[in-house]
Amino acid sequence: MISAIVAVDNSWGIGFNGELLERIPEDLRYFKDLIEGNLLVCGSKTYEGLPRRAFAQRNMIIISRQQNGYIPNSFTYYMNLEECINSIQCGFYRDYDGNDKDIFIIGGGQIYKELLPLCDRVYVTKIYKDHENVDTYFPNLDESDEWAPACCSDIRTYNDLSYQFWQYDRIS
Repeated sequence: MISAIVAVDNSWGIGFNGELLERIPEDLRYFKDLIEGNLLVCGSKTYEGLPRRAFAQRNMIIISRQQNGYIPNSFTYYMNLEECINSIQCGFYRDYDGNDKDIFIIGGGQIYKELLPLCDRVYVTKIYKDHENVDTYFPNLDESDEWAPACCSDIRTYNDLSYQFWQYDRIS
């Protein structure tokens, strides 16, 4: 299965200046639990913002126009989006024992936009807040004819933030 995972605010904003809009510990744990043992796909800017130690042993596809710096052997690096799409469509996402692995698209904005058509599911953390400074958005799935909410958690709070975990499934 190919899924995207994202945290959005009320306007489906996801970031500003390459940073997340909010850091909610339970959301970070949720993210970690969902991606555990699966193949991750992200753009080079998102990769540069990830904590190295936490992602050192993860299998990843990093999409970039140019190779930037050292990529550990446990990572897979692609020079462009087309190679990534071809690999995903050809079933590249098997582990060393031949078992299928789920693929998680983890950002950034342009990568979400380009790969969302390949996704079967999207995990969305809705943060019920309007942010003034937003420069990156995720497509609003509530306004799409291709996606429908499948389930959601109870509303939770962290400090002054209310948030909720949603799962959207492709319907067309």
